[in-house]
Amino acid sequence: MAAAGFWAFIGASSLILGAMIALTGRLQGRALRLTIAFGCGALVSAVAYDLFAEAVAVSATGASVAAGFIAGALTYYIGDEIIERMSGGPGDKSGGGLPILLGAVLDGIPESIVLGLSLVGGKGPSIAVLVAIFISNVPESVSASTKMLKGGLPAARVILTWTLVAVASAIAAALGFGLLANAPGDIIAFVDAFAAGAILTLLADDLLPEAHGERDKAVGLLTAAGFAVAAFLSFSA
Repeated sequence: MAAAGFWAFIGASSLILGAMIALTGRLQGRALRLTIAFGCGALVSAVAYDLFAEAVAVSATGASVAAGFIAGALTYYIGDEIIERMSGGPGDKSGGGLPILLGAVLDGIPESIVLGLSLVGGKGPSIAVLVAIFISNVPESVSASTKMLKGGLPAARVILTWTLVAVASAIAAALGFGLLANAPGDIIAFVDAFAAGAILTLLADDLLPEAHGERDKAVGLLTAAGFAVAAFLSFSA
């Protein structure tokens, strides 16, 4: 359990790194958008090759995959709607970075559980999942942290917020390893698919539109590059 928590914290620690980068104020404008695009590509690869594919592989009927995917997508959608209404009503996507923070929590905790479960049987952590999590967390955190800081949140609170998310991810991985190591495949499939649904909804609703803030064809190229790097790691692991 301790090893699962440790590796999950390593993967989630890039959230703290992203917050520190945001504090420097050096990653803004086009550079930030292209970084987000690269992270989006890595997330799409993680969904396709690590989360959804694994869910389908371990599910007995496929119903758990569909249920988990829909649950993840709806949970993010509803949470995002609530944040919108609290921050300024429909159409206000600022939210002080909270929608992206919500997405980081909703996809990060299930992802950490998946990473922890990759240690079952004495194996090492899934390097592909670990690297995809680490890479994609940075632009998520930079983007959300930048908005939090602009919204007036103190720097210490921003760092603390992401530290708590990283710790929660580590705890989730440890508990997942202890409680789900011998769980039926359909339960594992639900967790995998939940993360996949939340990630895709986050990508379409927040991250990709932000990357295209000022229509830039290089965004597509960097998204493809992020996908290629993460896919290579998945196949070579």
